[in-house]
Amino acid sequence: MTEASKYKLRGVSSGKEELFRILGHLDAGLFPASAVKIMPDVMGGSPLHCNILHSDGSGTKSALAYMYWKQTGDISVWRGIVRDAITMNVDDMLCAGISDHILISLIINRNLRLIPAEVISELIFGAEEYLEELRDMGLNIHLAGGETADVGDLVRTLVVDVSASARMLREEVIHGDKLAGGDVIVGLASFGKTSYEKNHNSGMGCNGLTSARHDVFGTELAKQFPESYDAEMPESLAFTGNMSLTEKVRLENVYDEDGNECFVDVGQMLLSPCRTYYPVLREMLKSQRRNIHAMVHCTGGGQTKILRHVDSLRIIKDAMFPIPQVFKLIKNQSNTSWKEMFSVFNMGHRLEIYTSAEQAQSFIDISKSFGLEARVIGYVENASTSSLLIKNLYGEFNYQ
Repeated sequence: MTEASKYKLRGVSSGKEELFRILGHLDAGLFPASAVKIMPDVMGGSPLHCNILHSDGSGTKSALAYMYWKQTGDISVWRGIVRDAITMNVDDMLCAGISDHILISLIINRNLRLIPAEVISELIFGAEEYLEELRDMGLNIHLAGGETADVGDLVRTLVVDVSASARMLREEVIHGDKLAGGDVIVGLASFGKTSYEKNHNSGMGCNGLTSARHDVFGTELAKQFPESYDAEMPESLAFTGNMSLTEKVRLENVYDEDGNECFVDVGQMLLSPCRTYYPVLREMLKSQRRNIHAMVHCTGGGQTKILRHVDSLRIIKDAMFPIPQVFKLIKNQSNTSWKEMFSVFNMGHRLEIYTSAEQAQSFIDISKSFGLEARVIGYVENASTSSLLIKNLYGEFNYQ
């Protein structure tokens, strides 16, 4: 069975190809290559401004959180899930240059029989807690309400989504118009621990969790939590790994203050909340906005997401970060090809800045001032058609 067939049988489209074929017939907004859809200023009527209404969520990561909570009793995992949903929106909007004055709405769809009020409380107060952290970092962001729906006929456990809106000057939108051959790509690491984070981040993000949880964890979870996955999924694809949720693994190159090795269970590694790049990008946008030719949030589609935003350019990524431990674990458990891994997961950096070679070090220096690793991971060439080449010690992988 090919990897593409495996994903289809699991009800997953890693690159959302069918969705984008449908959306290709709709109005793409003022700046079609932007990271989010940019609309005229419907709210204010100003020809100088634009509106953004964006939506994203934590995806099937909530199914993993459900199993972890039920097995361990650790209800705090739900705070990580709502942080993920907020971060996915904030960081998408950052890639369009939106760095302030954001309103969000929290949408929770639950199976009331399985998800009690205590979980809803964790989600709502977890959202407020995270928004307060973001405000402390300088982002004027507020929760404007939302919806909690009891839809057990439709939802097996829980779905957590967020909608975000903003208004900004059109001239400040970053929309890829400057992206050209000769640019370099600065990647910002998805793993490690920054100065604004309390814990080590595995780099997992929110994408590929359907694949990850079924490939890593063993069949006992299918028996224990049949409500956590699609009942129509073939048995041969449901929880085919050999690890347990609470199995301990040593974190590579991570030590505590006393120099001791650090351990974490596999469930926690995959549930590691998405890092927000907000404080780093806020500083970059203050001083370097004019030097940002494009920004890409490597979520759906992993390292191939850039292909949605380019025309007649060849992207070469030949100096990426070493692959984080969490993705090597998924690869080893699933036997997924490296080519497929790069098209599903961020594989070490979840944000890319496209700029001139002369300006790249400025972005790297700002990033490192926050304890966030950054490096030039590739470059851009002019071409007759758009394509992506990833080169590393595992081979050369071409995408179109």
